[in-house]
Amino acid sequence: MDNERPLHHLTRRGILKGAALAAVPYALLSGPPASAQPSKDYPDGEWYPASSANYTASRRPSAYKIDRVIIHVTQETYIGALNVFSNPAKQVSAHYVVRSADGHVAQCVRETDVAWHAGNWDYNTRSIGIEHEGWVDQPSYFTNALYEQSARLTATICAKYGIPRDREHIIGHYQVPGTDHTDPGVNWDWVRYIRLVNFA
Repeated sequence: MDNERPLHHLTRRGILKGAALAAVPYALLSGPPASAQPSKDYPDGEWYPASSANYTASRRPSAYKIDRVIIHVTQETYIGALNVFSNPAKQVSAHYVVRSADGHVAQCVRETDVAWHAGNWDYNTRSIGIEHEGWVDQPSYFTNALYEQSARLTATICAKYGIPRDREHIIGHYQVPGTDHTDPGVNWDWVRYIRLVNFA
């Protein structure tokens, strides 16, 4: 604290300005009201929107049936992936990103919209894409928290859309026709993950 600064004396004008500011409703000072933010599809997630240039607005599941969950690995940090999705030049997004350290979930695209995550339009239209922070060749990123929170998210999605909780409907990016991706890679424990999804 700077004790050598001169003290400001209250003036009539200062008091009136303070009173006027105090009379302004808090909602006007705190940014847009909560209703201006899109409601999240997953209550435990944080809304971190992708650029609208990186997904297709839709009305799923009436426009397209949702019958798959696609598991990805970011090959990037959590915040790096969120920054990529918010960059309109990148032309890529996923519905969710799960952080390695604690399993925190960010939602980037509404489930009703088509995220550009699979590299295959048909699979994009019919799936929810979940990215997981980490690298396919660094299994230390696949923490207990990441598996558990991701499995809760996937179980919620499966329940909402009537998706069977099995490997035919919960797939890796590498299983998408035409892809050149290998994620989530050989270090992803599918047996553990499907078990967690079924017990969530």
